[in-house]
Amino acid sequence: MREGGRIGRRFASLRQQRRAGLVTFVTAGDPDLATSVDIMRRLPAAGADIIELGMPFSDPMADGPIIQAASERALRAGQTMRRTLDMVATFRQEDAETPIVLMGYFNPVYVYGIARFLFAAKKAGVDGLILVDLPPEEAEEVVGPARNAGIDLIFLAAPTTGDVRLPLVVKHASGFVYYVSITGITGTASAALADVTHAVERIRAHCALPVAVGFGIKTPGQARAIGGSADAAVVGSAIVAKIADHLDAKGAPRADLVDVVASFVGSLAEGVHAARPRRSPV
Repeated sequence: MREGGRIGRRFASLRQQRRAGLVTFVTAGDPDLATSVDIMRRLPAAGADIIELGMPFSDPMADGPIIQAASERALRAGQTMRRTLDMVATFRQEDAETPIVLMGYFNPVYVYGIARFLFAAKKAGVDGLILVDLPPEEAEEVVGPARNAGIDLIFLAAPTTGDVRLPLVVKHASGFVYYVSITGITGTASAALADVTHAVERIRAHCALPVAVGFGIKTPGQARAIGGSADAAVVGSAIVAKIADHLDAKGAPRADLVDVVASFVGSLAEGVHAARPRRSPV
């Protein structure tokens, strides 16, 4: 973890406060660009410590139906990679400290051009990158350029990641390790807390990076429970579902959509921020 970067500073601050963090995921451009920008602007004040911004893709194979639908809405509304990066740049005009992580698939980054993408992302104000379908065995062409650009490359660990493979997963990781607490797609199930606690301890035995846990966290109570084991709880599908639930029959955002999302994130933040992670501050 680059201690001088926003992600490093944010986790250092969380350790000093002796609390867990809340990582919120929304899809860029969902349900339209203007509404998506408004949602993004409201997240820090609502209690989000880190923002994951999904890069819409036409074949989001790791995502469940809720986030798949969000990608479809965003693409229909005209969202592009350039617009996603512009969203970050617009956000940075008002907020210079909240870490932003782009999350998505390798294909759009490859098509954009790896070096060109990383340069543009850094210029816009991006701090980290998660490419869910890029295994560490094949990540060399991204690892070096990301490091040179000053962008944390965040890798995923899962219940199926054994002790033999885990060191490879964390070898080039920076920022934090994202533990996917269930097997399968997003938004479909929740993991048992005892299993998550054991997995987080196992990851910490292999690296000193913070561990954020996601997939299946839907309520403030679940977020608080996860925050008692991990350094941060990641909530995505439950937030995206709130967006979908507040669209009218034509798919346009209702007047209260942004307020509803901010209120829900606030309740999640109250839960996770009340948690006290097992790991002592360093």
